[in-house]
Amino acid sequence: MSRILLHEETLDPNFLPPKLVHRSAELQRLTRRYGESLSHGVPFHLQINGGIGSGKTALARRLGSDLERQGRIGPAPVKTVYINAWRRASDRTVALDLLRAVDVHLPDRGYSLSEMLDVFEQGVRRHPRHYLVVLDEAGALVRQETKIVYLLSRAAEVGLGSISLILIAPDDLFPYLDPASRSSFGPTHRIALAPYTRDQLTDILSVRAELALRPGSYDPSVLGQIARIAAPNGDARFALELLGGAAHSAEEAGRETIASEDVRAAKGSIYPTVSESQLEGLSTQGLTVLLALARSLRRKGATISSQKLRETHAGLLEEFQEKTVSRTTFWRTLKELDRAGLIGLEVGPSGTAAEVSMDEMPASYLATLIEERLGHGPATRR
Repeated sequence: MSRILLHEETLDPNFLPPKLVHRSAELQRLTRRYGESLSHGVPFHLQINGGIGSGKTALARRLGSDLERQGRIGPAPVKTVYINAWRRASDRTVALDLLRAVDVHLPDRGYSLSEMLDVFEQGVRRHPRHYLVVLDEAGALVRQETKIVYLLSRAAEVGLGSISLILIAPDDLFPYLDPASRSSFGPTHRIALAPYTRDQLTDILSVRAELALRPGSYDPSVLGQIARIAAPNGDARFALELLGGAAHSAEEAGRETIASEDVRAAKGSIYPTVSESQLEGLSTQGLTVLLALARSLRRKGATISSQKLRETHAGLLEEFQEKTVSRTTFWRTLKELDRAGLIGLEVGPSGTAAEVSMDEMPASYLATLIEERLGHGPATRR
């Protein structure tokens, strides 16, 4: 069997792709802005906000990498220092990472913040650069009584050298900054990234799939299914995690290509939203519609038209020796399942059938659960 996942590291959140899909406009704007400031020897401080998986970290890291590649900008070349402040949520631990950036290694204990910054200043003199310090997940740090943000944003004034500071957080940190630091993060020093749209997530997945997966091991419809699942939050990290999980599911099943069932398996293992208790609360009508959907999707595909599903449901009721239901009753049941979060219902243009999906767990497993609940499973037919 041929491997599907050839370069799993390219799906990791820490992987920096060669091209930032749908963040290139922001990158060009920031690169130009930093180039203008640094060419005059003036630091530029920035706050980047946005939800999980909106590309905040990748944007900051790509900006730093591009500025470093330009070589000398103004008085000095740029060196990027990336620090995850979630793990280093104190001034002293941040200072330790700053010291490592100038090739100084001190023990975790025994030095005050003031002493550590004195040593950092000496290191900067030995390695003259313009330091672009990126504090990722900066919310926990800023909400404390931190001094490091003020000191880094006023580096030239306090003798720490030439430093530009980037703060990354989901929400705006401006209200939590001390008054002296706020002047460095005014309206023109903030950028908010909107969640990715479904189409944008599809584009991102296409680029990453080319990097990570064996050619021919996936169909574009699978990427579209993953994008649809991740679209409510616009979360590219979640989308990439689903892609990796689906690839593993296909490999473990011995398949050569990723199927829609693999995406559902990945979704159910990463973020399960359907439980047996939810099925207990459904009417027989709801269970039979959900079973018809599960059986249809188990065979092939990520979605089915509501018209085709109604035909499958009618055949299922005939199999169970039950009466078929009216179009109105069937549609009302679909809407109830959609409101319960058990299915997805996309209504198209007028005159066309809606598309119905179920991405929460493998369709084969869901069908087994419902068949047993309705008394039509293998155990009840013996």
